[in-house]
Amino acid sequence: MAEGLKAELRELEEANVNIEVRASAERLGEILADDFREIGSSGIMFNKEDCLVDGVVLSEMSIHNYEVEQLAPDVVLTTYYIKDETRGRNTLRSSI
Repeated sequence: MAEGLKAELRELEEANVNIEVRASAERLGEILADDFREIGSSGIMFNKEDCLVDGVVLSEMSIHNYEVEQLAPDVVLTTYYIKDETRGRNTLRSSI
């Protein structure tokens, strides 16, 4: 896997957890795919519209142990830990 792709994907994930980006529906809308889906820590599934209309959690978060695995020629799985300073918890995350 090209290091440039890994860096680009990490940059997008970091933008997604950036509190300034998360506070702006316009900026968040620019980075989330139209078919975006997320299962939150509550077990509830959210889509892009949910995030833009209802808003998202505004916490100071950082990414650690970022890994990328090639699943198919144009599909990758990213896994990483989120350290949530505001809520005092860590979660394991993934994106395809």
